[in-house]
Amino acid sequence: MISQIQGKVKSRKSGKLTLEVAGGICYEVLVPEAIMRNVKKSVTDGQDITLVTYHYFQTDPSKGIPVLIGFLNEIEKEFFEKFITVSGVGPKAACRALALPISEIAEAIDSANLAVLKTLPGIGEQRAKEIIAKLQGKVGKFGLIQDRFAKESLHVTKDTKDEALSVLLQLQYKKKEAEDMIAKALKRNPGLRSSEELLNEVYKARQYEKTK
Repeated sequence: MISQIQGKVKSRKSGKLTLEVAGGICYEVLVPEAIMRNVKKSVTDGQDITLVTYHYFQTDPSKGIPVLIGFLNEIEKEFFEKFITVSGVGPKAACRALALPISEIAEAIDSANLAVLKTLPGIGEQRAKEIIAKLQGKVGKFGLIQDRFAKESLHVTKDTKDEALSVLLQLQYKKKEAEDMIAKALKRNPGLRSSEELLNEVYKARQYEKTK
């Protein structure tokens, strides 16, 4: 079980860091957006970082894939471990859902604020109610985390747009065409947070135009 990893930041993508450890070995670590915003503020490419990790195996019928999810400290990891005790919320879904500062999510749970919880990626009204039912009254200390400075616009960043543009160029779209597709997708849904979400919206926008 890998409980901690230290290495140089080799590359970063939406929700992922690639860390180079001893001997040139590289590990891909999933990082919730709430944590990634803090990483971006304090660590640049090539710098060392130490992450506390949650290690699990993602299984399918033919194989098990080891997955690491990274946090800056044990308290963040503890909140994550509580979050995945909710029925239907697995590690990967929880990693994606933690897009707001943890202290804000904890407060929303404790105050039964469905409106805030429903803004989390992948969390609908029914799941938000289940989160409250399971965790309300159990997450008070996490509301004390001083992470509100990380609360910023959740609109898609330049890095995310550049990553989506790179994918579209690889798919043989011309640069101007790809930029227009991204702009239209963002107009339809300005709250996108990752290149994957952005590309999905690009596809939806194109399908919508075909039906007009």
